[in-house]
Amino acid sequence: MKKKLAVLLAGAMVMASLVGCGGSEAPAEPAAAPAATEEPAAEEPAAEEPAAEEPAAEEPAAEEPAAEASGELIKVGIINNDPNESGYRTANVNDLKAAFTEENGYEASFAYSLKNDEQVAAAQKFIQDGVDYLLLSAADVSGWDSVLQDAQAAGIDVILFDRTIDADESLYVASIVSDMDKEGETAVNWLKDQGLSEYNIIHLQGVMGSAAQVGRSGALDAAVASEGWNLVTQQTAEWNAEKAQQIVQSVIDSGEKFNVIYAENDDMAKGAVAALDKANISHGVGKDVIIMGFDCNKWALEELLAGNWNYDGQCNPFQSSYIDEIIKTLESGGTIAEKTVIMDEKGFDATTITQEDVDNYGI
Repeated sequence: MKKKLAVLLAGAMVMASLVGCGGSEAPAEPAAAPAATEEPAAEEPAAEEPAAEEPAAEEPAAEEPAAEASGELIKVGIINNDPNESGYRTANVNDLKAAFTEENGYEASFAYSLKNDEQVAAAQKFIQDGVDYLLLSAADVSGWDSVLQDAQAAGIDVILFDRTIDADESLYVASIVSDMDKEGETAVNWLKDQGLSEYNIIHLQGVMGSAAQVGRSGALDAAVASEGWNLVTQQTAEWNAEKAQQIVQSVIDSGEKFNVIYAENDDMAKGAVAALDKANISHGVGKDVIIMGFDCNKWALEELLAGNWNYDGQCNPFQSSYIDEIIKTLESGGTIAEKTVIMDEKGFDATTITQEDVDNYGI
């Protein structure tokens, strides 16, 4: 009996030691939440209740607060577009990373892609991982119904940010987005007000199917149809400056005349201007070509202030504080006041922009 008791005591102490090591690793890897669920297995030796086990049990007991603290974190899976897509996207990603931290009560995982199928795959993995909230800035407006239905079935709340999607409102709990249609309409109305004798437009589109592209293109397409404007070319440069430069260079080489460049983000406007500069074609206030961009990067607003560009449409990237407030409200059992929050945005004209505007609205 003494030998058996000695063996049992030795086994119990080994198990307690192993549990202590496993627990010490948990804080270094907060994503490894399942480790906390393994702790009950360590209770088997405790069932023997030998008196000598009490001191050994102190080590795993010391780990409990860390496991409990980890369990209190709200798990969010954040699906976004490529951080290198543009200055806007970099600001958007940094805003989210600053908000969804352990210090603020979150365990956040991020996935990035400009391709809808890759985003869908990332969303399905987050659902399998059992996140509490799925935050989504979709690469494409369509193709999300089945994913959102799966999330709903798993009890996961979906919050849209930055961009809208074509899905029934019952499939997500909140939407904090820019009104891309309004952004396009504001820009096109500004262009109408310029009263040009003719409109020959190079239209540089973003990633096709994205909410930003659909909204900004839709407004221009409507004006072309109603006003009789001429589209010299309409091509996607996929938010990329180099591709935009190539498109504009090909138009210059063709000899076709143009007097407006409508670029759906600042980076593409920048690439277009590089092609104009190379060809010694003037641009900006009172010059040969009107330059229009979107997003309000600080450097782009400075181009307006200098008179090198003509218009820039704001797209507000700072949605994280709204999302955080919504999640905390839901976690406390409260009710969301507004399901859809539209970011406040405006357009800037080179003839009226001020340094204060650059400082306050540049991203």
